[in-house]
Formats: sequence, C-alpha cells, structure tokens
Amino acid sequence: MTALDLSPAPGAVPLPRMVLAQTGYEVRAMLRNGEQLLLTLIIPVVLLTLFSATSLLDLGPGERVDFLTPGVLALAVMSTAFTGQAIGTGFERRYGVLKRLGATPLPRAGLIAAKTLTVLAVEAIQAVVILAVALLLGWSPHGDPLSVLALLLLGTAAFSGFGLLMAGTLRAEATLAAANLVYVLLLAVGGVIFPLDRFPSGVAAVLEFLPIAALAEGLRSVLADGAAFPGGPLLILLGWAVAGLALAARFFRWE
Repeated sequence: MTALDLSPAPGAVPLPRMVLAQTGYEVRAMLRNGEQLLLTLIIPVVLLTLFSATSLLDLGPGERVDFLTPGVLALAVMSTAFTGQAIGTGFERRYGVLKRLGATPLPRAGLIAAKTLTVLAVEAIQAVVILAVALLLGWSPHGDPLSVLALLLLGTAAFSGFGLLMAGTLRAEATLAAANLVYVLLLAVGGVIFPLDRFPSGVAAVLEFLPIAALAEGLRSVLADGAAFPGGPLLILLGWAVAGLALAARFFRWE
C-alpha cells in the first residue's frame, strides 16, 4: 500500500491566477465605488442621452446621435484609463497599498497587467451600455470593427500612460484635482460634444492633436463615415501612447 504524502508544499499560485484574482478585485472595487461609477458610466450616458434627445446641439436629430456616440465612447475610455486610473492609483500609492502589494507574491509586472485588464474589462462594460443606449436613440453604426478596436486600444494605452505618470509623480490630492481638471477641459475642447470646426481654424488645428480629439474623430470617421483605416488619428494616438508609457515607466514611483 502506497503511503500518502501529507507534507506541506508551500508556494505561490501560478502567475495567471494571481493576475486574474487581482483583476477581479480591482473590477469589483471600481464598480462598487460611487464616484467611479458616476465618472465611467453615468456621466457618459447622461451626456449621450441629453444632447441626442434635445436640440442643445445644433445638428439634425439623426446627425446628433451619429456625432455624439463616437465622442462619448472616447470620453468613456478617457474616464476609465486616465481619470479613474490616475485617481485610484494615486490614492493607493499614498496609503501604501502599492507598497504592500509589492510584498506579496504578485510581481509588479503582474500588478500592472491586472490594472490593464481591469481598465479593459470596465471599458467593455461601458461600451455595451453606451452602444445599447445609442441604438435605442436611433444610432446606425458603419465601418470596420477592427479599426474601431485599434483606435480604442491605442487610446487606452495613451490615456493609461499619462494616468499612471500623474499618479506616480504627484501627491494624491494633486492627482485628484489635476485629473478632474483635465477631464473637464478635454470634454469641453476635445470634440466630444462640440464639433472641432466650431472653434477658430487655428485653434481647431491644434486641438486635433489632443488624444481625446484623435480618438473621437477617428471613431467618428469609422462609425459615422465608414472610413476603412483612419491613419491620422491612429498615428496621433500611437505617439501619445509611446510618450505616455515611456514617461510613466521612467518616473513612476511606487512609494
């Protein structure tokens, strides 16, 4: 009869399981947070519904929802990947959460992977809700889904890089104020609600290079106009993504 081996076998679980467990925790924490829920879901849906269903935006009824839906999708990406992530990570850093996580078997690369998956998971929920509301409002999408996916992924990378840069270099209170200020400013001048051609031509030419404007206009060119490959917006987002992630990797402080 073979003897049972009951000796202890300590050790960390495989890295993918650790990353998924941390991702699940981060997603639940984000969705339970009322302020985060307001930022990521309620404000974009309210803006889409309000400006589509009323004449506040000086466009035709059918044109309003076609114009607004790509912009609100871009706003949702910014709210999660930049504003929400910057504020959440900033306070985790202040209260020593990141330092304590560094003492667990989960490596820093695993924590970054978990935060990335969290952002993507929340963005997927946002997209489902926003697109469902847009369809109820009469939206008729066009274009290549792969181009939309490429724009959303590059936009996420660009906003995540600068969100982590802000969270890893500023005090938590400064991050809270700066992230919300940037959110409001880019909402106003990034082509989300108001067309860029309403601004003076010189100003509009500069605003086109903002990441929110590139993402909104790129999505609009695909979903509203049926463009196959929005090369200009993709290149702008790629530049912001490379710059933001490189700066975050260089200057982010864990403590």
